[in-house]
Amino acid sequence: MNWKSVLWAVVALAAFCAPAPAQNQAPPAEQKDDVALALVLAVDASGSVDNRRFELQKQGYAAAFRSPKVLNSIRSLMTQSIAVTMVQWTGPRLHVVAVDWMQVKDDTSVNALAAAIEAAPRQLFGGGTSISGAIDYARLLLAQCPCHPARRVVDISGDGSNNSGRPVTQARDEAIQDGVGINGLPILSIEPFLDRYYYDNVIGGPGAFMIPAENYDTFADAILKKLITEIAMNGDGRSIAVDPNAQATSQTRPSSRASLTNSVKFVFEEPR
Repeated sequence: MNWKSVLWAVVALAAFCAPAPAQNQAPPAEQKDDVALALVLAVDASGSVDNRRFELQKQGYAAAFRSPKVLNSIRSLMTQSIAVTMVQWTGPRLHVVAVDWMQVKDDTSVNALAAAIEAAPRQLFGGGTSISGAIDYARLLLAQCPCHPARRVVDISGDGSNNSGRPVTQARDEAIQDGVGINGLPILSIEPFLDRYYYDNVIGGPGAFMIPAENYDTFADAILKKLITEIAMNGDGRSIAVDPNAQATSQTRPSSRASLTNSVKFVFEEPR
């Protein structure tokens, strides 16, 4: 073999062993931020919620996120950040994302979220009350979250029991099996015992709880307490009402409406 043949053999071997061009390589996987909590805020926009009531819900959420107590709760977490989205819901297939996923970790991002909630117009005005549909849709949103959450939670607020779509207990149980927790904020203006209904049929998963609001005018106070608890909540119990400012807890079921809304009341049960 002459030297030219040897040279061509070396060139051919080098070409065979060379790595593929950069444009043929798979793109790097999308980077996702680690957050302590991915939270879906599911806001009732059914026919029983007039425009004034809807606005009180919206302003209550915005005011809660502007509270320094909420940001302090976020900063107490390992990742010091959470991800939040808001959806309006009514019937089984009537859902609108009002605020896309936003990462909340500091003054700038928490104020941006509050402003986005305030600016979001109402887009649904009736169609039944399908809590089961809201849970199912929230699970889809959680699967699309651009983050790696340690916890995934659906926060349901509403003023009525499930009257449309599949049974809410089915949706709840499937969400729990998928590792999703469901917390509740029943508004008692129309159905005075909606808190009992939420406890029996809606909330579920490790640490699930609810805080009822007596009416829409007290919604802002209830959602502030709920968010503070929700962000930092850990444990395996299910509770009927929580007040994070109280000093002690009780393991007895409250027997009056006053004790239900103003005291810390835990009812520990096996997660469903």
